[in-house]
Amino acid sequence: MNQSFATKFTSLPTSLAFTDKETFPEMPLNRREFVLMSAGAAALQITGPGSSAFAMKSPAGADDLPSLTLAEASRRIHAHEVTSVALTQALLDRISIYNPKVNAFITVLHEEALSQAAALDAEAKSGKFRSALHGIPIVLKDNIDTAGIRTTAASEVFDDRFPDDDAEVVVHLKAAGAVILGKANMHEFAAGGSSASTYFGPVRNPWALDHIPAGSSGGSAAAVISDLAYGALGTDTGGSVRMPASYCSIVGLKPTYGLVSIRGIVPLTYSLDHCGPMTKTVEDAALMLNHMVGYDKHDVASIDVAKEDYVESMKQPVSGLRLGIPRAPFYDLLDEEVAKAVEAAIQVLTKMVKSVKECHLPGTSGFNALSLTGEREAYHIDLMRKNSMRYSLGVKQSFESAEKKMNDISDEPCSEKIVDYVTSQWKLILMRKNINDAFTDFDLVVLPTMRILPRTVNDALEREEEVKPREPEVISNCTPFNIFGLPAISVPCGFSASGLPIGLMIAGPRLSEGKVLALAAAYEKATQWHTRRPTLTPDMVVPPVKRKV
Repeated sequence: MNQSFATKFTSLPTSLAFTDKETFPEMPLNRREFVLMSAGAAALQITGPGSSAFAMKSPAGADDLPSLTLAEASRRIHAHEVTSVALTQALLDRISIYNPKVNAFITVLHEEALSQAAALDAEAKSGKFRSALHGIPIVLKDNIDTAGIRTTAASEVFDDRFPDDDAEVVVHLKAAGAVILGKANMHEFAAGGSSASTYFGPVRNPWALDHIPAGSSGGSAAAVISDLAYGALGTDTGGSVRMPASYCSIVGLKPTYGLVSIRGIVPLTYSLDHCGPMTKTVEDAALMLNHMVGYDKHDVASIDVAKEDYVESMKQPVSGLRLGIPRAPFYDLLDEEVAKAVEAAIQVLTKMVKSVKECHLPGTSGFNALSLTGEREAYHIDLMRKNSMRYSLGVKQSFESAEKKMNDISDEPCSEKIVDYVTSQWKLILMRKNINDAFTDFDLVVLPTMRILPRTVNDALEREEEVKPREPEVISNCTPFNIFGLPAISVPCGFSASGLPIGLMIAGPRLSEGKVLALAAAYEKATQWHTRRPTLTPDMVVPPVKRKV
């Protein structure tokens, strides 16, 4: 596969301690970048300790194509107002300037993306449009297989891994006309929630470069909010789509378990793994989801359901919905600013829906301990034996700690541990079959996505690389919905005084994506949080990574 110098460069494991001048030669600003910087200086800015400025999004002009939403870009392509090549080149230009700051990409497919865009433009010129995604450049998390294109899961272990086939979800998106712009950085093997432990250097939160974007789909989220892609795919095992969506102020949707095929995605815990869209708006997420779903008989998790137009479902009225507020335990131990933002969001939603009441959801203890840890070990046991020193320190220690904990839980012989795993799987299946019964007196639930504000990169790495790991903290409300297998979305709902994003999660019964999207869209329309963008400049200095010697 031919790669340009820039493609090869963005594929290398480089230190993020470099300054911009050290990373790239002196680069004169083009007219579009000058307009971006001028607009940023004139816009309303709010700054705080450790944060970058943020501004209201301005209407996109010809020189500001990257700021378009996916839906806006789609409308322009279908109206022959812009070409896919123009959109792709605009994003590639911006990536060359800002990816060294946020480190969102592992691989950028310069030549391949432009070639794909040109072919789709030829189809459009002849009047053929495959779908609303025709000609739209998107990014894929780098644990999602792409034929002939390196897929690393952000690990040195897979540094030279080139899959033979596309993941099933990529097959769907390509058929719909999406342009694959590149592969996004992530927490190594999706085995953490910071996106700091990665062979290719930590992903930076575009709102504050010294903070994490959460994980494990941190690069996907950072790319979208930085206007480096119109949409992205992430994977979600315990919140890895919704947590970065919350910390980066974008939309992240985890669909019902099995609705989107996970065949061709490097697994973390197959029983909990999901794949979902990450976008600037709820409409964009619905547009992507329309072309991600589909029964896959070769994927044991896949479910066969009637086709649904999620963009149309998103437009359904929400005035008849009954909202549940699961106070315990999901509202416990919240940062004060998170609690304040979420309560304000509930007040907005209260005016839209039929009723709001406190509610209770089933407990999920025991499903993510001994039984599901075994699934991670099943995939990694041989890899660890052969490549132990090629795992990042934090992930290596995480896997070793999980294995030790599994052995410490019981001295049972192997056969009894297998029984434990099987019976736990039966409980999981039974819970998912009956979880809709919990929604008898309410239709959807609303809760904070994350309980705390983003940590710094250095703090996250220090915690992950400790020889004696601390006791696990519950900082996210996401994992129970992976266990339930229910659709859940995170949408922006505020910012801290220091300018760090806060997210609101909306979840519903199995296969209620339409209702979840409808309420999220109604909230988005009633607020302005989703219009804000971090102010990035070419001369921003990337804070160094500090590790203990």
